Amino acid sequence: PLAAGAQAQINTKKVKISDFTQKVTKVVLNGNEFFDTTFQEEITARWRISPYEFCTLEEFEEMKSNDNYYFLMTTYGQFRKETAPGLQFLTLVKGGKGADKGIGSMLEIVSLPFASAEYPSGRELVFLPAFLDIIQSHTLASMENDFNGYGGLASNNLNLGKTDDMDIILSEDDLSDEVRNNMDKSLEEKRIIITDEDDADQYMLDNVPGTLVSYVAVPTEPVFGSYCYKMLIDTQNHKLYYFKKHRIGKKAGAGFLLDDIDRIKAGRR
Repeated sequence: PLAAGAQAQINTKKVKISDFTQKVTKVVLNGNEFFDTTFQEEITARWRISPYEFCTLEEFEEMKSNDNYYFLMTTYGQFRKETAPGLQFLTLVKGGKGADKGIGSMLEIVSLPFASAEYPSGRELVFLPAFLDIIQSHTLASMENDFNGYGGLASNNLNLGKTDDMDIILSEDDLSDEVRNNMDKSLEEKRIIITDEDDADQYMLDNVPGTLVSYVAVPTEPVFGSYCYKMLIDTQNHKLYYFKKHRIGKKAGAGFLLDDIDRIKAGRR
């Protein structure tokens, strides 16, 4: 006779979000008319992985405990030692029990830092199409593999080794003081180009092939203990190749650090 052994089901993140593509994603508008208009336009143009509907913050409060919905919304992050939220995030969460305790109690699929909370620069609107594509790609990857789900956006750093034949464009404004003070010809030799912010953004707007562009999300006036997030994004397919954060302190200011530059240069001919 065949003996049938009982199997325990491990309820991992992959399992918990396995219904994502069948459920409605509620896109929560934050009440800022200018941002909401752009957000709606980009969602309409780019959201492809689930049915979606727009809703208000008030409607979100009414529906957030319903596990038939996922919610994509802007949130604010305040870290230890910060007296006020320093960054805005694009956050995708699942509705369900415990939501009444706050967004932090909801199942988070992904949260992408995208702008200063106090004074957004406007650059986030240039990169918004890329951010939405990154969120969608990461969600699908998390449904396939718990490494992506639990590793977060940093799991994309494995892609960095595949960029040897690509140009890397770094905006001057995305560089820390220590990088600005230690630039040398080795960057150009590695096809790493430093340019001003407008020119860097134009690469993204023009969808230039074979190119990565830098993006940094940091508070307008960071304090020791604030976090700085650094990204490299493919200008054509919006694939994320580098995502790393560091805590701002005496030895680490805002922007890409020398350690980031060394990581990016490693392995490039």
